[in-house]
Amino acid sequence: EIAEVTGVQTCALPICRMCNAPRDSASTATLSQLTAVSPIDGRYADKTVSLREYFSEFGLIKYRVQVEIAWLLRLAKERILPQLPPFDAASISLLQSIADNFDVAEAERVKAIERTTNHDVKAVEYYLKEKVAAAKPLPAQLSQATEFIHFACTSEDINNLSYALMLRDARAKVLLPTMRKIVDKLVQMAHSLAEVPMLSHTHGQPATPTTVGKEMANVVARLRPQIAALERGDAAADDDDTDTHVKQYAGGACVCCINSAHTPVTLRLGCSVM
Repeated sequence: EIAEVTGVQTCALPICRMCNAPRDSASTATLSQLTAVSPIDGRYADKTVSLREYFSEFGLIKYRVQVEIAWLLRLAKERILPQLPPFDAASISLLQSIADNFDVAEAERVKAIERTTNHDVKAVEYYLKEKVAAAKPLPAQLSQATEFIHFACTSEDINNLSYALMLRDARAKVLLPTMRKIVDKLVQMAHSLAEVPMLSHTHGQPATPTTVGKEMANVVARLRPQIAALERGDAAADDDDTDTHVKQYAGGACVCCINSAHTPVTLRLGCSVM
């Protein structure tokens, strides 16, 4: 029932089963500016292409993989579970390589698993177990550790950190550099056009004389505080109030899976800068 058309998943049925309406030609059209659901991927796609690495579904899956691996490494390092001692260098290197080399092809494998699990985060867990099991050579420690992937976590424990990482990296690698370039250009224009006169307007009416350079300087004065606030993370949500999940493990060992701004996993991933 699902046909693949140039990488875009479309329904091949002539009648929509959800609303019993006949499908028009656009329902099987390839992705373009005219057929995109959102102008972000349509009209403005060439302006937002640098954000795809962070805010696409691929980006979300990539960060989920990073969080799951960071949590497993932390569980082992903290010696919380007798059955999960600290990993040796080979095991750490293998796990880190899975995160570092994650690409769109790997994300497609996660999506293939999801068609069986019908659960996006569970698909990431199964993907990681599959990758570890297929490793050649497989460190002996990891062969016994895969059942502790996602241990004591809910999907939201993984998701809220993943979203924080998406925002953190897009802010640092795309938004702030772009805003700084704009400021630099405006500063240049403010100086070069400082003596170019123009008539200002207010409420659509001619007002007092000004210069083009002065108006560019005004924009710089407004934009710089916004950049400073974004650098501090003022616009980010505070994740200090996320739930603490304490689960009992066989043998009486109390395991705390805490997702807050002060936990080892959060700090290791760098989410605390949000």
